[in-house]
Amino acid sequence: MIYKPHDYQNYAREYIESHKISAVFLDCGLGKTSITLTALNNLLFDYFEAHKILVIAPLRVARNTWSAEIKKWDHLKDLQFSIVVGTEKERISALESKADIYVINRENIQWLIEKSKVKFDFDTVVIDELSSFKNHKSQRSKYFMKIRPKVRRVIGLTGTPSPNGLMDLFGEYKVLDMGERLGRFIGQYRNAYFKPDKMNGHIVYSYKPLAGAEDSIYKKISDITISMKATDHLKMPELVNSKYMVYLSEKEEKKYKALKKDLILSLPDGGITAANATSLSGKLSQMANGAVYADNEEVIEFHERKLDALEDIIESANGNSVLVAYWFKHDFKRISKRLKKLGIEFAKVDTDESIRKWNEGKIAVGLLHPASAGHGLNLQNGGSILVWFGITWNLEFYQQTVARLWRQGQNNKTVSVIHILTKNTVDERIMMSLSDKDISQSALIDAVKVNMKI
Repeated sequence: MIYKPHDYQNYAREYIESHKISAVFLDCGLGKTSITLTALNNLLFDYFEAHKILVIAPLRVARNTWSAEIKKWDHLKDLQFSIVVGTEKERISALESKADIYVINRENIQWLIEKSKVKFDFDTVVIDELSSFKNHKSQRSKYFMKIRPKVRRVIGLTGTPSPNGLMDLFGEYKVLDMGERLGRFIGQYRNAYFKPDKMNGHIVYSYKPLAGAEDSIYKKISDITISMKATDHLKMPELVNSKYMVYLSEKEEKKYKALKKDLILSLPDGGITAANATSLSGKLSQMANGAVYADNEEVIEFHERKLDALEDIIESANGNSVLVAYWFKHDFKRISKRLKKLGIEFAKVDTDESIRKWNEGKIAVGLLHPASAGHGLNLQNGGSILVWFGITWNLEFYQQTVARLWRQGQNNKTVSVIHILTKNTVDERIMMSLSDKDISQSALIDAVKVNMKI
């Protein structure tokens, strides 16, 4: 296929080519892979500024997306690539193959650097989904930092640079510039831009930005960062968000409040214990969804309000495919049981085969876990209705799941995202939290956004 880039794609490509370090924040659907590959192709064969390239990506993206993009475009036909996934023997063989670009999944970074015994002589590294390096203490970050001084050019790609707030940026930019802009140590970064927020004595649980900190951080990183939103450059389908509220009975709400207040709720068929705030939140989310794991790991069912709501939504879809996002394993089992009872065909969308069937319209109801709905997964051909049966605190998971349908190539003019929420439960707090976190991320993106007239 002949590559006919948009102006914004040419701008992003030129930015990558002209910067030794670049953080490229592109919304889903803007073509970040083809942009980056075009830049790499030019750096290899026109400018001779790259010789051996490593791409680090999520597993599915590493295995399928990059190779598919290379094969897709005519101008990339000379690029030789090797996919470094699979068994250790297969990975070693892939590394020993002659290629211009080697693509590895991020879980194998430690293996590559510490155990593969293959010389690390990559002069250019692309980190696809830079946000997966936000934890500077993670093994992938620690091992990458060991070889970072050897790398001459680093490209960081993501659509969600700060899914949990500005604190995420420290780890991401450290792997890019080795701490030049935001500091080498997290303590430096915290002291310069944040103050303690939630505390218990001397123990600090969270931090919040100081006045003016956001602008200072954006200024620090602006020389190596560009950002583009899909809505600025593409004709996107309309995104319609709605809430489908369900209500607990008086008895159920009493049990819910008891757990929330006392952390311990004794039941005839098992005891549920929430030892701390995190586990409490998980228990409350489960109860809001309709079932909860007891201490003996058995599932105790409380209500079917959300199942009834899901049934109504599927019926009102009038035969259109519906994608359902669930969070807990018992959500999946209970949804599956209800759909079987109704005689509705459904499938879990988590394999290449199930993804193909969904996009071909052969799955009436697709069940998807947000953690597996990650980057590079295209589901827009299969439908335009997404239902959140169980909401997640994780903004990145949330946004990436929505972006599976709300993206360029969506055949419908409207994408409908329906949130089934249980009134007066943690569901409502989670929705508020997602909105609050997005304020920080939107501010970051807007601060470095490229203003272009196209």
